[in-house]
This record gives sequence, C-alpha cells and structure tokens, in this order.
Amino acid sequence: MSGRAQLMWDDAVTGYDFGDSHPMDPVRLALTMGLVRAFGLDRAVDVVAAKPAGDSTLRLVHRTDYVAAVRAASADPDRADQNYGLGTTDDPAFAGMHEVSALIAGQSVAAAEAVWRGQTGHAVNFSGGLHHAMPASASGFCIYNDPALAIARLLELGAERVAYVDVDVHHGDGVQAAFWEDPRVLTVSLHEHPRTLFPQTGWPEETGAGAGEGGAVNVALPAGTGDAGWLRAFHAVVPELLADFRPQVLVTQHGADTHFEDPLAHLAVSLDAQRAVMAACHDLAHAYADDGRWVALGGGGYAVVDVVPRSWTHLVGIAAHAPVDPESVIPSSWRDEVYARTRQLGPARMTDGRTPSWKSWEEGYDPADRLDQAVLASRRAAFPLRGLLT
Repeated sequence: MSGRAQLMWDDAVTGYDFGDSHPMDPVRLALTMGLVRAFGLDRAVDVVAAKPAGDSTLRLVHRTDYVAAVRAASADPDRADQNYGLGTTDDPAFAGMHEVSALIAGQSVAAAEAVWRGQTGHAVNFSGGLHHAMPASASGFCIYNDPALAIARLLELGAERVAYVDVDVHHGDGVQAAFWEDPRVLTVSLHEHPRTLFPQTGWPEETGAGAGEGGAVNVALPAGTGDAGWLRAFHAVVPELLADFRPQVLVTQHGADTHFEDPLAHLAVSLDAQRAVMAACHDLAHAYADDGRWVALGGGGYAVVDVVPRSWTHLVGIAAHAPVDPESVIPSSWRDEVYARTRQLGPARMTDGRTPSWKSWEEGYDPADRLDQAVLASRRAAFPLRGLLT
C-alpha cells in the first residue's frame, strides 16, 4: 500500500459548466485546486489525471440509451432530449457535456481502482460526488453518477462490501437507487429533511429491498440543524453501522452545501464541523475498512468562494495525512487569485471560528427534541434490519 494519497485532478474538469446563471459555478473547482497548491498540498499527494470513463464503464450504472442521449446533447445542445432530464433548468445542455462528465466520472473510477489495488490508501476527487444522476436521466446538476460508478467498478473488481457515506445537504438518491437491492453495498445519507429540500427523498423508511433490505440508511435532519446536531446525528448512526458492516472500502461524499452560507439549502453547519466529519471519516476508514481504504469525493456547494475551496482543501489535507490547521492564514496569493477570477474578496483563515462539539448518543436522548427524533426514526427503521439495537 502506497504511503501517499492520490488527488485526482485534470484542469479540464472545470469545463463542467452549465452557464453563467447556474449556481454550480466551475470556479469552485479551480479555486479549490488553487488553494490546495497555495498550501503546498499538491506536494504531499500524488496528483493524477485519469482517463474519461468509457462507455463500458458508464454502462455499469447508466442505460445505453441515456449515454447516447448525453452524447447527442453534447454534440448539439439545442436538441437535448428532456425525457432524459437534459436541457432543463437544473441540467442545461452544453457543448462537450458528455466528454467532461465522463472525465469527472473517470477520476472517481480511477480513484476506486487505485485504492482497491493497493496503489494508495486514500484517493480524493473533489470534482466528483455527483450523486443525483439516475440510470436513465440527469438530475440535480448531475449528468453521470460518479460515486455509483466508482462503487460499481469496485464490485466488478471483486469487492464484496462497500460502504458509502454521504453528508451532502441533499439526499444521495442516485447512489441509493443504484444499489437498492444489492447487499454488497451499504448506503448512508445524512441530509436536510425531504419535506424542505430537493430531491424530496431520503425518508427514514427508505431502507432497501429484496436482498438489499437494510442496506439503505437515511437520516433526515430538520432545517436549521447546526454543528452540534449534525455531528450528534453523524456519530449516532455512522460509526455503529460501519463497525458492523466492516467494508473493504469506504467511499464518502462531502458536499459543502450543509454550510450556513450556502444559498440553496437550510442547514447551519460550519466549516469547522465539516472538517470534523472529514476527520471522522478518515478515522473510520482506518478503523473499519481493509487497510484504511478510503475514496473521498466532493459534491454540492454553492458558496463558491467563501466555503467550497476551504472545505475541500481540508479534505485533501486530511486524506494526505497533512491536515491544515484551521487557524492557518490563507496565503495572499490565493486571495489575489480569487479577486482576479471573481472580483470578490476571499476568506482570510481556514476556519469559521467554531469549536465543534456534540453530545454523544450513548449519554441518552430526548424524545421531544426534533434532532433526536430524526436520529431515532433512522435507527428504528434500519438498525433492526441489520441485527442492531435501536
């Protein structure tokens, strides 16, 4: 097993661009890589540019007719077929859409391959995490579902237990759907409650079907949940599931849109709590996955200057075993880059000034508390199906 983490990066991923008015601004990717470099983290990892996912790989999750529809829309955006979710407000068609989407998917698939083959213990693709795409449709800013493709490739290579933990503010619906009946994959999603946020799925009662019953776990958090509640929910559910499942590989998705500044959602999580969950995922990989195998992906995040680059730079540092001190002053060179690209002023430090803390579930719970009700609903729905106590 290599001692250095891999960071999957190709400048061309910034071509994943739905247009000037779309919230998923690719500048967030460029600024993240710029901040990684400003802190010298590119020298602490192996930076790898993988090939785009080919059709045979894309077909591990996506239908052949859907891939053909994406290719057609990529060649002629004006003829995008909305029956496949293409050319919509959420997922506008653009020239080269297939190529750059396949490139992002290729980075996640290559990350999974490298971890499985022991070429590295940890691999990060912050351009990935596009978890809403379905087998036959685009959805929620996502064209190809790179987390599902990475997991499917692990299964193809012989993995028998893969755990997927998704802490994006939106439910990881596409990944859940891909493995709904597959007992080899455990999907866990913590997200804002479907009553108040897209995609209106991820209810606690969604637990998988057939041989995969009990393989989907959903924690639907009340709007307004902050650091203490978010961390309490994570630690009340995720470690126990991973300890029981003992995955060969842990795949995690770290959408930064749980942040209190994010314009598209309603949680109130700080950068410091996001960093704490990243560190927890790293520790859980070392505790429960074979040889600490960990694939970490990006995801949503629409505060593209203040939040996303800092959040994912912390992710890279943690995966590299070279964590960035939250009190670190951000290099002026990066802040100059921010202003040159966006005409905005970048943040000054790698922290929101919070000290994350939470009350352990083992200390008891309050059945009248909305956060505790959400955790209880999740545990009661899924844990007995896995032979675990609620």
